[in-house]
Amino acid sequence: MRMPTTTHCDILIVGGGLVGCATAWHLSRLGFKVLLAERGHLNSGASGQNAGSLHFQIERRFLEQGEKAAADGARIVSLNRLAIEEWKGIEEMLGRPLDVAMHGGLMVAETEAEMDLLAFKVARENELGLPTRVLNGTQLHHKAPALSPNLAGAAWLEDEGHANPRILVDAFADGARGQGAVVQTGTALAGLSMQRDRTYRATLQGLDGEVTANTPRVLLAAGHWVPRLAGLLGLNVPLYPAPLMMSVTDRTEPVLPYLIQHVGRRLSMKQTEDGNLLIGGGWPSRLAKRADGTPDLDRPAIVELANLRANLEVAARVMPGLAERSLLRTWTGTTCISADQLPIVGEVAAAPGLFVAAGGSLFTLGPVLARLLARTIAEGATPEELTMFTPRRFAHLDAFAVLP
Repeated sequence: MRMPTTTHCDILIVGGGLVGCATAWHLSRLGFKVLLAERGHLNSGASGQNAGSLHFQIERRFLEQGEKAAADGARIVSLNRLAIEEWKGIEEMLGRPLDVAMHGGLMVAETEAEMDLLAFKVARENELGLPTRVLNGTQLHHKAPALSPNLAGAAWLEDEGHANPRILVDAFADGARGQGAVVQTGTALAGLSMQRDRTYRATLQGLDGEVTANTPRVLLAAGHWVPRLAGLLGLNVPLYPAPLMMSVTDRTEPVLPYLIQHVGRRLSMKQTEDGNLLIGGGWPSRLAKRADGTPDLDRPAIVELANLRANLEVAARVMPGLAERSLLRTWTGTTCISADQLPIVGEVAAAPGLFVAAGGSLFTLGPVLARLLARTIAEGATPEELTMFTPRRFAHLDAFAVLP
């Protein structure tokens, strides 16, 4: 349906990924008049390119920076506990199957030094109420015989697993439309300004031409494009692109019921319901470049062959049977990380009514963050669970911003 050239809404959401569509669903159920604009098609960004891991243990990216970073990363455990309950109820909440499998997860170790790191991690997680436990090599082999008998052990969490990222966003978007939300794909945010009455005027460009949207609230949920969009207002959101890659093998019989991660190497691995094995874990791809040599964030990143080989070597060392499988496809997707590696979710202090939601782990944490963010927007106050993730921790970057 063609939109009028000028429209009014209670909130403009920019970005048709998981957080954008889930927030639209929550707010439309609360009676908000929602307009969601996505420059491509729904789920075309990182939400649709990731491998669908539901990982609730403290991630390796926090552990590899030393004990202080690991302790900082542990702050996210409280949110992970909420996310576990969110995922357990998500299919009933949305009223459709979403290929959610939560059969458990193993973070494996190959050396005694890595086992010491696992013990440190598990002790911190247990203090924060996450029931992980350490398995020795014999216990690990009994639980997951497809993995290498040479592994030293693992940390086990029974709530981890995976979901299908290709269908989740559509479920939220369909639900939002059913509640009256307007979802416009092929529609880019080309201009954004704050008016003197502190409302926002957005210029949206789509196939049918240009539309002006007037609204008291804007949510930027467009992944690594959020800094560029916030820049339309002269604001700074410290998010940095992280181009990654994932791979998939041919089908085989069920051999891997668990999500696999590695405490000392970058690795995630899982088996889909169809039998394919998905392999990733944070191995970088390479950003495409424009003619002037600057990174081109609008084009897909490029597979880095040396990193692909290293990723597959680690995977085959952890699960030797992988050497018998054929690699079907490797693809890239660009996520983003913040300066402290935690998501940035909430209202921007310098611009009342402007909200952002982006940063790492937004597939695992996306549904619960969207619910908490919708509550923030609806109630005008930040829930305690969200306080450590708000943009206020970077408010000093906007000390020189000039807004009406």
